[in-house]
Amino acid sequence: MQSRDADHTPVTVIGLGLMGQALAGAFLRDGHPTTVWNRTAAKGESLVAQGATLAASVGDAVAASPLVVVCVSNYEAVHELLDPLGEVLDGRILVNLTSGTSRAARDSAEWASRRGSTYLDGAIMAIPPAIGTADAAILYSGPRSAFDAHESTLRSLGAGTTYLGADHGLSSLYDVALLGVMWSVLNGFLQGAALVGTADVDAATFAPVANTVIGTVTEWVPGYARQIDEGRFPALDSTLATHVGAMEHLVHESESLGVSADLPRFIKALADRAVADGDGGNGYAAIIEQFRKPSGVRG
Repeated sequence: MQSRDADHTPVTVIGLGLMGQALAGAFLRDGHPTTVWNRTAAKGESLVAQGATLAASVGDAVAASPLVVVCVSNYEAVHELLDPLGEVLDGRILVNLTSGTSRAARDSAEWASRRGSTYLDGAIMAIPPAIGTADAAILYSGPRSAFDAHESTLRSLGAGTTYLGADHGLSSLYDVALLGVMWSVLNGFLQGAALVGTADVDAATFAPVANTVIGTVTEWVPGYARQIDEGRFPALDSTLATHVGAMEHLVHESESLGVSADLPRFIKALADRAVADGDGGNGYAAIIEQFRKPSGVRG
């Protein structure tokens, strides 16, 4: 992948865990002068061998580049490192690729503004080996002008570079929402693998059949999205009440085979609440109304 920055913008990467090292490596491969810093300096040795400059302090690291990328354990660590720097941040573009919440992202944007820094929040939807490839998706939110100014540099990290909007909290909000989707799919597969395992069917045999169903559900998502946005939930395939009957079968099958029924019981409880609220004749997407309620609120 070749950088489209004519001047190969210098970049600083703060935080050299597995992800931070991958980020710095991708910038180096695209020809960007790259400064790195980590509490444990030894983590930068392989990057120095690739051409990176190891800064003596976090302040020196920030001062070295107009574009500063931070990827550490949490937002608290970001502030612990950068709070003492004061005017060193003035005029820098600060890109925070640390995982956190939308509120933390918005608070960090205000904090950065008070120090004269323009802030972009980001969420990495990839594992370290994918960084710098077509498989890496990274979401950004914050001022459009800052993103546009450095988009080609940020594309060194992955082809799936996507700008979500001016609200700094959007990237973190998408991140946690997508994690929920991921865990839901994986937990459903694990529940299914446990069930078929009681008949001595191994997970590798079950996986391709499960993937067929996952692919089918993927095709339903755009239609469900339209129903949610329109606030109408027609039962195009089956009613929610019919789904509840099938959920009961899953609960009973799990219990009879000695497999945990906690997950299917929870799913059925949500559906039961939706039916009690009058959505039994609607399609499955009507359950969104149950997710929109704060925990503990019924009816």
